[in-house]
Amino acid sequence: MYEFNYHRPGSVDEAVELLKNSDDGKFLAGGHTLIPTLKQRLASPSDVIDITDAVKSGIDASGGNVVIGAGTTHAEVAGSMDVRNSIPALASLAGGIGDPHVRARGTIGGSVANNDPAADYPAACVALDATIVTSKREISADEFFTGMFETALEEDEIVTSVRFPVPAKAGYVKFPNPASRYALVGVFVASAGGGARVAVTGAGPCVFRDAAMESALSGDFSSGAIAEASVASDDLNSDIHASAEYRAHLVGVMARRAVDAANG
Repeated sequence: MYEFNYHRPGSVDEAVELLKNSDDGKFLAGGHTLIPTLKQRLASPSDVIDITDAVKSGIDASGGNVVIGAGTTHAEVAGSMDVRNSIPALASLAGGIGDPHVRARGTIGGSVANNDPAADYPAACVALDATIVTSKREISADEFFTGMFETALEEDEIVTSVRFPVPAKAGYVKFPNPASRYALVGVFVASAGGGARVAVTGAGPCVFRDAAMESALSGDFSSGAIAEASVASDDLNSDIHASAEYRAHLVGVMARRAVDAANG
């Protein structure tokens, strides 16, 4: 690692002020991306601002929504009876992230703000039509995730919570990398009053929706309705783990399994 100044502010306002006063500061949440990057000497921030104490954790299920504080760990989401009772697919998703060590430290706010192309939470946010609440505003999930490791967040903006509307049905299934548990392809499906939503992670540079499957499932929320669904491989990821063509095939398979899980 390079030398840097470490801060652990007690509030969001203090964290933002520290960032403004630094030459090249970086926020640290769970640290599962930033710390390895520092260890590999791929980043050299002047200041690391640990927001563990600045953002709130906790889960509130009321008024047809599940609101999760940005500092809430994956393990807490997975184990929450409020989440399990309201959106069981979201609890299942959180329980499948990484390993017990990752789930005990990683946070939903950090994952959403980082927007790794193979992360699980972005698919849940988009499929459930979630709202990302920040230190400045509220952003719909459709507008929040903008590209590979890119979001609508401004430099001094911090995610404070995520608000998920409770759907009628939802399901999430992924094909995980056996080592990292990141999604080679993950598909989250949800059915609510406005119809069906289908969000895909791991397959492309950023989470995306599939309009054709959404249209089919809005008329018939069954795996049979998308039995012939296909996704073009042109813009999908291709790497040592899976080709773009294989990922395209997996999107359909995972989507059908997700619908079955939602109906199960």
